[in-house]
Amino acid sequence: MLVGTTLGVGCMKILITGAKGQLGTDLVKKMRENHDVFPYSSQELDITKLQKFDAEVEKIAPDIIINCAAFTDVDGCESNIERAYLVNSIGAKNCAIISNKYSLKLFHISTDYIFNGESEIPYKEDDIPEPISTYGKSKLSGEINIINHCNKFFILRTAGVYGANGNNFIKTILKIVKKNKFLKVVNDQITTPTYTVDICNQILKLLKTEYYGIYHASSEGFCSWYEFTKTILQYLNINADVVPCTTDEFLRPAKRPKYSVLDNFNLKLIGLNEFRYWKESLKEFLEKYKEEL
Repeated sequence: MLVGTTLGVGCMKILITGAKGQLGTDLVKKMRENHDVFPYSSQELDITKLQKFDAEVEKIAPDIIINCAAFTDVDGCESNIERAYLVNSIGAKNCAIISNKYSLKLFHISTDYIFNGESEIPYKEDDIPEPISTYGKSKLSGEINIINHCNKFFILRTAGVYGANGNNFIKTILKIVKKNKFLKVVNDQITTPTYTVDICNQILKLLKTEYYGIYHASSEGFCSWYEFTKTILQYLNINADVVPCTTDEFLRPAKRPKYSVLDNFNLKLIGLNEFRYWKESLKEFLEKYKEEL
């Protein structure tokens, strides 16, 4: 059950971990419009080191921690299981312990990969997780740690994230197309591409509330990675030979969910769902950054 209130909130002090990542970079820009922001890259602040983390939080005395720090290399997690759990599980636990110690709000970014992908309808927040990869398992472990160690938390599960900073699917596709105009893309994995700016806007909306809990936070609608690719190239007027293939033809170290579409049920329940249809967000992103991609 989601219980909370909407508050009148002025300028707040916000500590952001993983601040140089894809989402973290946009969060810093967005939050600085109205709040005092203290951004830390993973090198500047290691969330797996509890005492150092605690000392930094005590010094800054923030109102909110937004944890964007994570080991997100899905295939890399399979060959480095210890690191996956250290960052994604123990790091999340440390965020929870410190947030609870100082009575701070904690925002934690999680993933659609906590589900097995066997569903045929979008996953709601109370559906039973069953991750099929080390990445998914370590992120679920992090969620459990936050629930067990923090009273004021927002867990945001998102999917198919892309933005202007760092590496993502869009940039990878465009690099391949520029080289040889031909590529194969899986057509039997269904997801929802989600723009970092939309996630930032959603967090801003939740900042003003005490509606603590777990939220699915991804764009509306869904597509295969093949359809996503075709739409990207169409919007950019790029001609390329894109061939659909199956997951079995494109073997990777980590298993991917075949269907990991999220239903933003809890956000809709409290009337705060800020997410647009995925094509609308994608078009805005490509129009803004087409010269840089």
